[in-house]
Amino acid sequence: MTWEILNILAVSAFAFSGSIVALNERYDIFGTFILGIATPFAGGIIRNIALDVPVVHVWEQGYLLYVAFGTIAIVYFFPKSWVMSWDRWNIYLDAIGLSAFALQGASFAIENNFPLGGIIFASILTGVGGGVTRDVLAQRRPMVLHQEIYAVWAMLSGLLIGLGIINIESAWQTYSLFIAIILLRVLSYHLGWHLRFRDMYRL
Repeated sequence: MTWEILNILAVSAFAFSGSIVALNERYDIFGTFILGIATPFAGGIIRNIALDVPVVHVWEQGYLLYVAFGTIAIVYFFPKSWVMSWDRWNIYLDAIGLSAFALQGASFAIENNFPLGGIIFASILTGVGGGVTRDVLAQRRPMVLHQEIYAVWAMLSGLLIGLGIINIESAWQTYSLFIAIILLRVLSYHLGWHLRFRDMYRL
């Protein structure tokens, strides 16, 4: 039940985020649905390809596909003035998707008996892969490469889970990490935390 809830939150959040970006870029209905579907599911595909794991199960998402399609339809068919006003919440939706998918990626790696490095790698790819795909398809610079601290929080999830500090079999520990990563991502956005150390020494 824990992972079902997290997956629903992650898919709906990233589908919403991808749809909002598509509408901001004036995509048509086909482009909106493509970007809305790619954002929640591309991370898992990229992760499986990178880890040499079959991607067939990614297409067997069942009800999660309906969650994504339903979310995209709501965004696309609601009055545009309403939807554009929701754009201010995109950072929070992105944080939810990043956190949930980072945890899901780490869990996937553990189930497939990967070592610590593989767990961290899977967590990063699953957490940021969808957002990178969204930005690339929208012809934007992926924010993981230039804005604030982003992928670090996915890496932190994988590290804590891989070291056994967080037990993913425990619902309360999983949800605690999920909320903590969301808060860290939002704080890093609002406080402008970044990794551009050279700026610290610029004259």
